[in-house]
Amino acid sequence: MSLRILFRPIADKELDDAMAWYESKKAGLGAELKEAVDHALKRIAENPGRFRRVRGEVRRALLRRFPYAIHFLPEPQAIVVLAVFHTRRDPQHLEGRA
Repeated sequence: MSLRILFRPIADKELDDAMAWYESKKAGLGAELKEAVDHALKRIAENPGRFRRVRGEVRRALLRRFPYAIHFLPEPQAIVVLAVFHTRRDPQHLEGRA
């Protein structure tokens, strides 16, 4: 059974900003990023334990095509997405999100 996905507002904004940036570089690329995120979210919802812990109970799923990671917190009834984070950003920006 797949868990439902809940985005924190900051993670939702990060995804929107990243999609807009990619779309400004090439038409359709923002949609391709969204598709990659959706695919990763499906994998996360099916089996969150397969992803590595990075801080406490927070886990990370790397996207295959884009340099982004989804940081999430598995909860009993849902997956809480804390960040859609570019892998070259300073991880200090993630402090306090859990």
